[in-house]
Amino acid sequence: MNPNITFTETASLYIKSMLEKQQGIGFRLSVKKTGCSGYSYLPSIVHDVNPSDIKFQIDHQVTVYVDTVWLELLQGVHVDFIEEEKTGLKQKRLLFTNPNETSRCGCGESFHIE
Repeated sequence: MNPNITFTETASLYIKSMLEKQQGIGFRLSVKKTGCSGYSYLPSIVHDVNPSDIKFQIDHQVTVYVDTVWLELLQGVHVDFIEEEKTGLKQKRLLFTNPNETSRCGCGESFHIE
């Protein structure tokens, strides 16, 4: 099954470096119910595979796992990695662009899908 989730090269390189540091077998993209808008992205390093996971490969031999429970919410998501400097601090983070989002909370931490 193709989940139609895409990653930029910078995102896959960042994830690969995190996998090496944390000795993970892959990267999990999940969602949790939270925040003022309803959902939040929950990226993590995989050490154990869940039975309901689907997996696929992205650039740089990175394996991505997605729990089928959240697959509908994650269809079409594009993942990027950005580094930005705010108030003198360099921040690194994954950036999720989801065509299914209908709104985001003011702080940008959670999103809503109707």
